[in-house]
Amino acid sequence: MRIELDFCTLDFFDGYVISYINEGEIVTFDKSSIITKTAVEFYGSSKFVYITNRVNSYSVDPSVYFDISKIKTLVGFAIVSKDYTAKSNAEIEKLFLNKPLEVFDVIEDAIAWAKSVLD
Repeated sequence: MRIELDFCTLDFFDGYVISYINEGEIVTFDKSSIITKTAVEFYGSSKFVYITNRVNSYSVDPSVYFDISKIKTLVGFAIVSKDYTAKSNAEIEKLFLNKPLEVFDVIEDAIAWAKSVLD
C-alpha cells in the first residue's frame, strides 16, 4: 500500500515500510511524527522495520530519533544510500537511535536485513 504525504511517500509491506523523502526537505519533529503516526496506525501492534531509501537529498534533525526510539513496535531502522555524505550522516544518526540501525547501498539488502530482524 502506498501513502503519499506532502513531503514524502511511504510504501507499506508485510513487516516493513519504505520511505522516500522529497528532495530538499528537512525532516523535523513534526514531519517525523506524521511518518511514525502513519506507520504505527498501519502496523498496529505488529512489529515493523523502517527503511528510508535516500534517493533524494534531504536533511534530518537528529533529535527526532529520541522520539522514534520510543516506538515499541519498531524493531529496526535501515538507511539506503550510495552517497558518501548521506552514509556519513547516517553514522551520526546511529548515535541518537536506541534501535538497531544499519546502512545499505541497495534496497534489496535493506529488505533482506529487515526480514531477518523480524524473524
